[in-house]
Amino acid sequence: MNQDLQKERAAASFNPELLTHVLDGSPENTRRRREIENMILSDPDLQHEDLNFLSRSQRYEVAVKKSATTVKKIREFGLADPDEILWFKNFVQRGHPGPLDLHVGMFLPTLLHQATEEQQERFFMPAWNFKIIGTYAQTEMGHGTHLRGLETTATYDPATEEFILNSPTVTSIKWWPGGLGKTSNHAIVLAQLITQGKCYGLHAFIVPIREQGTHKPLPGITVGDIGPKFGYDEMDNGYLKMDNYRIPRENMLMKYAQVKPDGTYVKPLSNKLTYGTMVFIRSFLVGEAARCLSKACTIAIRYSAVRHQSELRPDEPEPQILDYQTQQYKLFPFLATAYAFQFVGAYIKETYHRINENIRQGDLSGLPELRALTAGLKAFTSWTANAAIEACRMACGGHGYSHCSGLPNIYVNFTPTCTFEGENTVMMLQTARFLMKSYNQVHSGKLVCGMVSYLNDLPSQRIQPQQVAAWPTVADINSPDSLIEAYRLRASSLVEIAAKNLQTEMSHRKSKEAAWNLTSIDLVRASEAHCHYVVVKLFAEKLHQIQERSIHAVLRNLCLLYALYGISQNSGDFLQGSIMTESQVTHVNERVKELLMAIRPEAVALVDAFDFQDVTLGSVLGRYDGNVYENMFEWAKKSPLNKTEVHESYHKHLKSLQSKL
Repeated sequence: MNQDLQKERAAASFNPELLTHVLDGSPENTRRRREIENMILSDPDLQHEDLNFLSRSQRYEVAVKKSATTVKKIREFGLADPDEILWFKNFVQRGHPGPLDLHVGMFLPTLLHQATEEQQERFFMPAWNFKIIGTYAQTEMGHGTHLRGLETTATYDPATEEFILNSPTVTSIKWWPGGLGKTSNHAIVLAQLITQGKCYGLHAFIVPIREQGTHKPLPGITVGDIGPKFGYDEMDNGYLKMDNYRIPRENMLMKYAQVKPDGTYVKPLSNKLTYGTMVFIRSFLVGEAARCLSKACTIAIRYSAVRHQSELRPDEPEPQILDYQTQQYKLFPFLATAYAFQFVGAYIKETYHRINENIRQGDLSGLPELRALTAGLKAFTSWTANAAIEACRMACGGHGYSHCSGLPNIYVNFTPTCTFEGENTVMMLQTARFLMKSYNQVHSGKLVCGMVSYLNDLPSQRIQPQQVAAWPTVADINSPDSLIEAYRLRASSLVEIAAKNLQTEMSHRKSKEAAWNLTSIDLVRASEAHCHYVVVKLFAEKLHQIQERSIHAVLRNLCLLYALYGISQNSGDFLQGSIMTESQVTHVNERVKELLMAIRPEAVALVDAFDFQDVTLGSVLGRYDGNVYENMFEWAKKSPLNKTEVHESYHKHLKSLQSKL
């Protein structure tokens, strides 16, 4: 064990194991998760070589093998609980996407929630048993997040009781679905439904795309892989073109909307129910942002404790780079963010399941806020984590650039979340629609509930219009509850600014759509402020559930750092809204520095509490034992370029060049 890491762990004021239990939800969850991880570590069928040294085709093949083995092992071990299956899958895949991810994460849930009982019998069990392997084909070459703009058509033919699917333009070719390129034999295709000469908008269809047994594309189907990307080398993101391709009427998912044999359209109770799968994935991505950021912080903080560089005082040994205030300022706010997102991820998962259960019982009242919250938090957490992971990589200096650090892989595999399942700016605008609707409800005399209930107390709603008093009456920057209030005031202020600017643009005889576009910067800022408030609120409220004093103390410091760092980064909002004075902002900046010092002795123990095994991190720099340099040398020796002392290119090209000179 590296001596620096030994000292760091000995200096911590709390037991990381107790904090791991908080993150996992209970000591029993921690015990069971580790049991599953150890089962995998001891299974020779689940060990694979370092992906960094493989070609893309090899990486895809390893991923297919790993995915197929995972399915077999989950059955062999008798795992049925969704959380346990997720732990198993995450530990085997080690942060890399798998070709069956969309089958498990989107195809099966869509069948579960949108197929009729008859369709579930026909498709769900074969899909559960992997006779059918499916993907979710929504995005097209020319349209992604703007669903109404999708061009693929499904035209009903009552004479044969079939839908005819077409990709009428080059931009309508389905583009990007994971697992489509080479893995899947079915796809849930989103297409514009046309029946009796009328278009009824987007609906989902189960479309066979490859022949069972041979896996060859069916007639009328053109399908393949879209080629190398920024990351995701293991995933066969694909294209799909359909030419007058016929499927039976019964292949339209008909739990909510239906087309009768004669072509009559029966509309659903709510057209929002069609998008349930995306809401599920967005809620999952909030947790994924927490996981990936936690990994990056673990690597960067452990390495910063091991790495010695430069000098703080002349003639003294080189200090750990974690002793530099600038390094702490780079990393500790993101460590606090990782913890905040862990708690937000758990909350949103629980909220999704609760509201989904209500929907099953016919209560759709929670759906609008769920959609707004998952859209906004998906954008807020993925933008933040994306920038933070890259900051962690850069905080590791030159070695962070090497794949041996594990950080490039975390970054390239996480960054697509800013785009998929809804491009982030569009997601923020979707949240803004809900905020504007809630704001208008309050102005018409109705009370709103849930996370937007703060709008019931807007300054403009009071009988006597008044300037919002500067914050001294409630200002206590050492009180998480007081900081929730500051973020609440900021959110309500920015929502009100956006709403008033929108009204102003509309009063200038602008159409609603033009006014929306001309106010969209304000609307996104309002959504970001709303999401920031939600995160601070959930983190602060989590503290009330922590009984153990040492854990409460360290989490309280992280919560304060998260909230105060956010104020320092957005001080203009707090000053402009008269929420804080200049001297208070100065005090906030000073308090941030004090918190960096308070967290410094706890930092390594705080990342240990995330409880990532070395194989999960895939990082020489972030090893638990801290033996970085000897292992970096061993890793480099494994490069395929080192298989021969002299590379064949020397004899082919360099030798003749040198002889001519």
